[in-house]
Parts: sequence; structure tokens; C-alpha cells
Amino acid sequence: MKIKGKEYRTIWFENNVVKIIDQTKLPHQFIIKDLKTVKDAINAIKIMEVRGAPLIGATAAYGLVLAIIESNDRSFLKKSSEDLINSRPTAINLKWAVDRMIKKLSGINNNEILNIALDEAKEICEEDVKFCKNIGLNGLKIIEEIYNKKKDTVNILTHCNAGWLATINWGTATSPIYHAHKKGIPVHVWADETRPRNQGANLTSYELNEEGIKNTIIADNTGGILMQRGEVDVCIVGTDRTLANGDVCNKIGTYLKALAAYDNNIPFYVALPSSTIDWNLKKAKDIPIEERNTEELSHIDGIDENGQIKNVRIYPKKSKSMNLAFDITPAKFITGLITEKGICKASEGELRNMFNLVYE
Repeated sequence: MKIKGKEYRTIWFENNVVKIIDQTKLPHQFIIKDLKTVKDAINAIKIMEVRGAPLIGATAAYGLVLAIIESNDRSFLKKSSEDLINSRPTAINLKWAVDRMIKKLSGINNNEILNIALDEAKEICEEDVKFCKNIGLNGLKIIEEIYNKKKDTVNILTHCNAGWLATINWGTATSPIYHAHKKGIPVHVWADETRPRNQGANLTSYELNEEGIKNTIIADNTGGILMQRGEVDVCIVGTDRTLANGDVCNKIGTYLKALAAYDNNIPFYVALPSSTIDWNLKKAKDIPIEERNTEELSHIDGIDENGQIKNVRIYPKKSKSMNLAFDITPAKFITGLITEKGICKASEGELRNMFNLVYE
């Protein structure tokens, strides 16, 4: 996708260095940052210089490449893989990518391991681009159907950022939007501001602006009244972990949007690549919900009149706060799951049928 008219991906490998777009600086500054060590990769994941389940997975894969460059030693690789998995617990793509890399490298001699690791990390990225493009083509059908009935601008509400900045390219929830725009269908996006880190405002609106797609930032609590007024045609969100039964774990606030959509008979879709499906965890209550530093709530970044990014406190000093990063949306509130294979109901039977998996 594009920034200032130039096409980028969110991560790439160049001269033994991993290049990323530092998302903590967006939308005010566009900075490409070098990750030179596995610790750099872990830190980038922890402080959200990279974020979004697919991109986190890709960063972890490249993190293991950097670990091999640092020290071609199996014990160091094992420790690095454990540290990467523990850097953010909720998004399943992280563990999926690390496990895939370690499995690929099992039994490989030290003379070949770097090239094979690099090829596998690149393959994870290419696979994600393909999956996200197909998610867009499948989700496009939903937007086309609404437009063919409405014959007017399709209003889409999304929460957090499940755009190309959260993946390698195209995005998940935004991919159908980008495909609809490219096809000439008039679309408008309601972008939830998404406190506390404002990914909807800082990232979703930013990337939509760069692609010339109409959008409006709204406070997180505004979606409900817009749905009551008939100003939302469909909701499309992403996910950091989806269980085989169709329950979805996504950025905090997603559950409330699903409830509002359900109450107002508005379709609520979740877009995801298969790498985000956790086939093993059986109960949503067992998903590890990340609790982040409360300063993400009590402080906020902004840009002053001199173009300098400033971090300021917005809460009383003595006030306590709680910063849960994710919530769970039960499958019964989800109209459908948009995957690279197609669209299915949020149920174990439909998901397993979609991916030709049998019950264990």
C-alpha cells in the first residue's frame, strides 16, 4: 500500500537488518527503523513499534533470523524463541510463526540454517500478503451486495487498526474496503478512535487518507448511536486470536460494538487469516488477556505547534487505572468470518469445513 504515493510493506529484510515502519511515531512522523538484534525485535513488539497479529508474527520470524546472525547457536535460538513468544501473549500469530520457524529449522546444519530461516521468514510474509488479498476479494462481495441494494455510499464501521499497517500488505478488515475502492464502489469508513493507544485515529484513518478513502474518526462510544440512526451499513473488524468455536479476541471495545450491531440488526464481520485461528484452545476464558502499562491510559501523545511530539498526563496523579488490551466477542454475535478461503459462520463446524479439518 502507499504512503505519500510510494508503495511500502510494513517489514522487510535488507543487508542483514530488518526494516520496519515505526508505528509509534505515526501519524505525525514517518520513520523507517532498523532492527539489528533479536532484542530489537522483541522490544519492537513489546512497545508496539510493530503491532497487529500478522505483523507481530512476521517480526518474530525475522527476529529468529537476527538471532541466528548474532549467534549461530541452538541454545541461543531456543532462548530467543521463548523470549519472542512471551513478548506479547494474546496474539496467536506470534507463537504460530515462532513454532513454524523452529520446526523448519529442526535438524538443519549450521552452515545452512541462516538461508533457510531467511527463506521461511520471507515465505511467512508472502503468504500473509496472499491471504490478506484473498480476504479482501472475499469480503468485497459483502460490500458489493450492500451497494447493489443501496446504490449509495456504503458506510463501514471498524475498530482499532486491522489495516495494512497491522499485516504485511492489504490488511484484514481494510482489505475488502481497499478492493471496493479500487473497483469504484463509494465507501466511507467510521474509524473508532480506539483508546488508549488510538490506533483507529493514528493508523486506520492515516492509511485510509493515503489511499484516498473517505473516513471519519469517532470516539469509541459513538458507534452505537450511529447504528441506531442507520448510518452504519456493516461492521468489519480484525482479530488477534479466534478460537475454533468462532469466539473472537480483539482490541478492547470490540465486544461492545458487536452488541450494538446485534441490537440494531447490522451485520458484524471479522476478517482474519488462518494463522490467527487457535485450533487448540477450547474456552475463551483461557485466552491470556494482555494487561498493559497504565501510562497508555493516563498519558497521551500529541504534536505541538512546533511540530514536536509531546507526551502529556490526562488523568489525576492519584487516580488508579486498568489497561486491559483485549476483550472477547462470543460467536453468537458475529455474522460471519472472512478468511482467505471464503466466508463462513462463526462456528467450529463451518470453520473446520472451510479448512478441511476433521474433529479431534
